[in-house]
Amino acid sequence: MEYKETLNLPVTEFPMKANLAQREPEILKKWDDTGLYGKIEEKGKTRPLYILHDGPPYANGHIHIGHALNKILKDVILKSKRMEGLSAPYVPGWDCHGLPIELQVEKNLGSKKHEMSKLAMRRECRTYAEKFIAIQRDEFKRLGVLGDWENPYLTMNYEYEGLTAAELAKFAHNGGLYRGKKPVHWCSSCVTALAEAEVEYADHTSPSIYVKFALQDDISAAVPALAGKRVYLVIWTTTPWTIPANLAIAIHPDFTYAALEVNGEVLIVAEGLKDAFLAANKLEGNVLATFTAQVLERKRCKHPFYDRDSIVLLGEHVTLEAGTGCVHTAPGHGQEDYELALKEGLEIYNPVDNHGKYIGNLEFFGGQSVLAANPAVIEKLAEVGALVGQANITHSYPHCWRCKKPIIFRATEQWFISMEANDLRKNALEAINSVQWIPRWGKERIYGMIENRPDWCISRQRSWGVPITAFSCTACGEYLADGAIMDFVAEQFKQHSADIWFDWDAARLMPAGTKCPKCGATEFQKEMDILDVWFDSGVSHAAVLEPNPKLSSPADMYLEGSDQHRGWFHSSLLESVGTRGVAPYRNVLTHGFVVDGAGRKMSKSVGNVVAPEEVIKKFGGEILRLWVAAQDYRDDIRISQEILTRLSEAYRRIRNTCRYILGNIHDFDPARDAVEYGQMPELDRWALHQLELLKEKVLTCYGEYEFHVLYHAMNGFCTVEMSAFYLDILKDRVYTSKKGSVERRSAQTVMYRILDTLVRLMAPVLSFTADEVWGYMPGEREESVHLAEFPALRPEWKDEQLVERWERIMKIRAEVSKALEQARVAKTIGHSLDAAVAIAAEPELLGFLKGYALELPAIFIVSSVTLAESLEGGCYVAEGVAGMKVRVTAAPGEKCERCWCYSEELGTDSEHPTICPKCLAAVK
Repeated sequence: MEYKETLNLPVTEFPMKANLAQREPEILKKWDDTGLYGKIEEKGKTRPLYILHDGPPYANGHIHIGHALNKILKDVILKSKRMEGLSAPYVPGWDCHGLPIELQVEKNLGSKKHEMSKLAMRRECRTYAEKFIAIQRDEFKRLGVLGDWENPYLTMNYEYEGLTAAELAKFAHNGGLYRGKKPVHWCSSCVTALAEAEVEYADHTSPSIYVKFALQDDISAAVPALAGKRVYLVIWTTTPWTIPANLAIAIHPDFTYAALEVNGEVLIVAEGLKDAFLAANKLEGNVLATFTAQVLERKRCKHPFYDRDSIVLLGEHVTLEAGTGCVHTAPGHGQEDYELALKEGLEIYNPVDNHGKYIGNLEFFGGQSVLAANPAVIEKLAEVGALVGQANITHSYPHCWRCKKPIIFRATEQWFISMEANDLRKNALEAINSVQWIPRWGKERIYGMIENRPDWCISRQRSWGVPITAFSCTACGEYLADGAIMDFVAEQFKQHSADIWFDWDAARLMPAGTKCPKCGATEFQKEMDILDVWFDSGVSHAAVLEPNPKLSSPADMYLEGSDQHRGWFHSSLLESVGTRGVAPYRNVLTHGFVVDGAGRKMSKSVGNVVAPEEVIKKFGGEILRLWVAAQDYRDDIRISQEILTRLSEAYRRIRNTCRYILGNIHDFDPARDAVEYGQMPELDRWALHQLELLKEKVLTCYGEYEFHVLYHAMNGFCTVEMSAFYLDILKDRVYTSKKGSVERRSAQTVMYRILDTLVRLMAPVLSFTADEVWGYMPGEREESVHLAEFPALRPEWKDEQLVERWERIMKIRAEVSKALEQARVAKTIGHSLDAAVAIAAEPELLGFLKGYALELPAIFIVSSVTLAESLEGGCYVAEGVAGMKVRVTAAPGEKCERCWCYSEELGTDSEHPTICPKCLAAVK
């Protein structure tokens, strides 16, 4: 008889080799062909809603590894919420307006751009954005992200543009919108104002100069020691180009100031900085007097090279961190300078044009680029004897996010949303407290930003965006930002797109009969600035969540990179609180940035950029998904070939566990063959206890977004509890027992439940593999794992006393394994089934082992086990189990042809002389 035919060997068509790069596109096609996402939506119709609102990526270029991280994280959360029994629709979006696209289109057009109207330029930008939306959509889908890809939201859709304009109108209605001259971040290269979120900080070398301003008013009545002396206030600055715009010097009302006699002159600085000032300028001086700041309040200094005063003012913003405690104040070039000037009634003076050059009629420097003019200003200061000292300093300096060039702070006429009108700042800070921030430090970060931010500058001097729908009277110049008129324009945008602003004349855009409220004239000009793109994306809660019947607002979750505390989280919060009084989100989760294996920032110049496409070609999208889950996303996330290779090995272990179980349940029908819990051997019940622990841990991890803990739990379960213990011990029972025996069916029942649980638990992360395995599983089930739910908790499967017993058995097994290894090295045995094991132990342990005497050979995977009170001669003395000795010898008897165990009872059955009694029972 061919006994191999009587064994229950694994049978499955599930492929061992994953071949992910080829198989994943086939699975994606199947999802598309079967309308999987539509079925998910249909199934969710009667369920509670969970809304994760997609922060729109920019429609420019191919996706990068940070995009992949972000989209996969969102997909993992949404799939887990669906499997928890919620309806979790996913409407992806794209940010379509803004400078990067406009500059790229200008670059592509070359000299043709000068011949094009704004309207024609906008059409080119729209076409460009459409091209990259199509490219990125396919790249995101390739990651296994399920969503309504055919109906995404685009900030350039007509309806969205109209709703954006309507949201702006709300600020006009409530008085939050105003036009004013204020210092803003200004990029002279891109010729536009920049939002806080469009500013990046990088090291920059600037001149550091100390300048003396002659005090014109006599203070000797208050400070007699200064009578008859030449007195100067000394300022420090790293922006010499702003000296021509100086109108004042700020000192702190609570600081004490010192008059230092240096080279026959008196130099006034803060007492707390006098030593640092003298050292920095290699000067020696003695203190003539100290006095309060009030002595200098509103006294007049003389500008170093212009015939005008520089007034001394008290300002709380002055610090003792660096400089002199006397702060150069140019109201047109600094936020604190501007605020002090407003309070004191100074002019907001800005002698710099849109291109970053001094205005033509500025004495000494007219027409010069300001950042290039630093040497000329320093030379002039030296010429007039006002330069006390100079050096170079490397410091963090603001740069344009797009062109990467240094920017300036410059007062211009811009449109703003007030942080104080309607208590926007106060209400936004209160709203922050009502949101759960994950990680928790996100709350402090955004709170500090909102608490200290200036008014929101929402105007941009470009073409590609939603226009600021205000008008100015051609007769008197009065600006008209009227909510009702802006609502009227917004409705037009919904029908015809915002392009009509650049096509139609003002009269056609306005309601008939509109008159200037100031002079009564009826002719108007259109405002040609466009909205900050952060306002565009910041209204998505209003333009996407509120109108779509499948969605709702506020969202349950906003999830983006940690830079969005000053970007999308920030603008969305201000827009929603400013128009609705509530935050647009209940939870905000942030992830770090992707860095290389050494922790360095990704950079083309360094050559360490990892593209998603390359990872997918080599490893498959599944490994990218596993990479996202395996890292603690709250910190910066490392990626390298070594990390991906290690994850591929972990993936292989999980896949092999699934394949092994599939092979062993090929003839199992859960409805017909399942064994009740009470009929199961202890080992099987131990496995179900471990499975229950895994379930609890993984489901908690999904609920708390702790995906790296989930990955380690599942990887450990497959490697340790399953492969190294349970499935290893089970082989003999599953392969050699009678096909329909309770012993085998019990093992199959447990393996089936393990696999069913594993596949459901891993589906949000390993979405391709889980669905592939699902298709090979026996029993009635949903057509896709992504239509199924997480496994139910079965607390009745937990048995702590049983687990305690088996923990003891596992420790004993580990000691036996060491003894077997020694015997293998000594050539006493080859395979462990060649061995007979004898164990001697103290009475209590021996009694415990006798209770498992029949099972010990299977547990140790040996042919026989004998238990004794003592063993003489050479033995292995257990290190981890007190009082236990192990002896390993070659197993007596003959090797069973069927199970390969040695037995002294072969030949007792003439019909089957070469097999052992255990196998005899299975084949008869």
